[in-house]
Amino acid sequence: MEVTGIISALIIGLVIGVLGRLVVPGRQSIPIWLTIVIGIVAALIGTAIAAAIGVADTRGIDWIELVIQVVLAGVGVALAAGLYGRRSVP
Repeated sequence: MEVTGIISALIIGLVIGVLGRLVVPGRQSIPIWLTIVIGIVAALIGTAIAAAIGVADTRGIDWIELVIQVVLAGVGVALAAGLYGRRSVP
């Protein structure tokens, strides 16, 4: 992977992660680096799921793929916030 690919993955992961944080109600006390990691993982898994059901390559914007990625990021953020919050409470 080239440097531009890594930078693109970080930017896409940040955007997907932030969108995932927005769909989860309440305040999430997880660091931004964890949000980026969750976003990157959600983007990769969401793309694989979209390819498996045949909606990864459509004409125009791949809205279904984007929705799958954001939902996965939301689930990941909720799980991480729950686990991270439990660990940091004295």
